[in-house]
Amino acid sequence: MHIVAIILQVILGLGFIMFGIMKFTAKEMVEGFEHFGLPQWLRVVTGILELLGAAALIIGIWVPILAIIGGVGLAIIMFFAALTHIRAKDPIQQAFMPTLLLILSVVVAILN
Repeated sequence: MHIVAIILQVILGLGFIMFGIMKFTAKEMVEGFEHFGLPQWLRVVTGILELLGAAALIIGIWVPILAIIGGVGLAIIMFFAALTHIRAKDPIQQAFMPTLLLILSVVVAILN
């Protein structure tokens, strides 16, 4: 396996563990979903999917198909996160992080 893929998988995996947990614990996430007019059940589902994607990336170090599935799944989530910021007419900087995470998730899927 390519060392770049492993490093990206670990960094993204840890990051998405943090983001996933924040969906359950951070008041800012509740407020963010309210700002976008999204239901709170979607915040919970998103958190679960981010945690599953993070696990897939990390386990994918040894089972590459999971890295592909996790990378594609997280890229889809980040696509919709960036799109949500754009549709809400948020400052473009707020769509930067989901867009960067989308690109890195795709890179992981491609490298695997």
